[in-house]
Amino acid sequence: MNNFDVIIIGAGVIGSLVARELSRYQISVLLIERNSDVGSGTSAANSALVHAGYDPIPGSLKAELNVRGNRMWDKLAAELDVDFKRCGDYVVSIGAEELPALDILLEQGKRNGVPGLQLISSDEIKRRIPLLNPDASGALFAPSAGVCDTFAVTIAAAENAVENGVKLLLNTAFEGFIIDSGRITGIHTNRGDFHARWVVNATGVYADDVMHQAGVRPEFRIVPRRGEYCILDPDSFKIDTVLFPVPSEKGKGVLIFTTTHGNTVIGPTSEFVADKEDKAITPVGQEYLTANMNKLMPSIDLRWTIATFAGLRASGNAVCKNPMTDYRADFIVEKADEIEGLINCAGIESPGLSASPAIAARVVEILQETGIGLNEKADWNPQRKRRPVPKHMPDADRQRLIERDPRYGRIICRCEEVTEGEIVAEIHAPIPALTYDAIKRRTWTGTGRCQGGFDMTRVVEILARETGLSPMEICKNEPGSAFLSRASKKAEVS
Repeated sequence: MNNFDVIIIGAGVIGSLVARELSRYQISVLLIERNSDVGSGTSAANSALVHAGYDPIPGSLKAELNVRGNRMWDKLAAELDVDFKRCGDYVVSIGAEELPALDILLEQGKRNGVPGLQLISSDEIKRRIPLLNPDASGALFAPSAGVCDTFAVTIAAAENAVENGVKLLLNTAFEGFIIDSGRITGIHTNRGDFHARWVVNATGVYADDVMHQAGVRPEFRIVPRRGEYCILDPDSFKIDTVLFPVPSEKGKGVLIFTTTHGNTVIGPTSEFVADKEDKAITPVGQEYLTANMNKLMPSIDLRWTIATFAGLRASGNAVCKNPMTDYRADFIVEKADEIEGLINCAGIESPGLSASPAIAARVVEILQETGIGLNEKADWNPQRKRRPVPKHMPDADRQRLIERDPRYGRIICRCEEVTEGEIVAEIHAPIPALTYDAIKRRTWTGTGRCQGGFDMTRVVEILARETGLSPMEICKNEPGSAFLSRASKKAEVS
């Protein structure tokens, strides 16, 4: 059956959380994703920070949804059983000339409703963070800021949605709208047509293209902003908080921050690019990271880097609706005025992850206002339980798990201590992990010092065995990214 009440295009963190929220109600929901896994587009490469909310301009939708979303994270993380830590963050001023910027951010934060903000003296911030630049003149501390596991949140939200009745189709690309008498009644995809009363556009950097196919907001444009990052070896350097420089016209600047996995990350850069798939790592970007990182902590050395990556932020040109502020890009979360049947989530750059629970709630509120009829299910289950992770279990519990299933005693990834049992569990999960990168996002295999050098062949072997495919058919990520072309012992000799 190809008829639904709501179709959501894009299974990143926004689309997956919208799907989860809608799974609460007695309606039929389809979530489509053009890639082979959820959360593998814009949501796959960001800072994984839950911002406090002092940076967005007061009166903007960004400010409202950032602060509202931040308050929702404790409950969300508990229900989905994902890692989230309120470690707080610091905006650090260097030299006397940057000190006034802290007062501006403090005032913005107060107007936005951010709790607990504090100005910290030069002596106090250097006592708390001993490796800071000696020229640090003060800091703004926001205790409500935190870090999360972006991959886990997206996957868990999508799993919870599926377990509550949402239909998920991967490898399903949006190709156009079905329009009848001025109303969207469905979509064309590479897997056929699907009909719906409402369509939610949550397509990240492609949100403007999707909107324009419906004749909506022709003036709105997304120009991706590429951000490069470096991940440091945790044995070389570790920090337990988030450090921001004083922001500039290019954004929040190059951060030094912790993760839920214990690494320290440096980034991002900020460069507008024309290609919506351009995630290149560049020498210029790495030089930029070094220079800006050293402004905060001169002692850090990027030779401690074990991995680099880049992500694209969906920077749009929607103007904040507060006429008292200067021009600045804002979120778009709204029902289209030009045509019936479409809700757009567009221009969702930072703090989009922080605001994502609130964005999902806002979409539901918009749908409620349309009169679609959202009646709650009596059996809706908001809880999703993660699979066992032996690395984090007490010895006795781990031993009992191994006795039940010996595969949990076989280490496949030495750096991150990921076992065969964990990999097999993810292959057979509610949303099966069927590529190397899908396994990586769920178990963290291949993210340590060797970057997959030890585990890759073993993961390919397990994937082939569990799926019944040939090892030559196992891909790193999307179709066409197979690791192997033939068995090594079958090389032809001419």
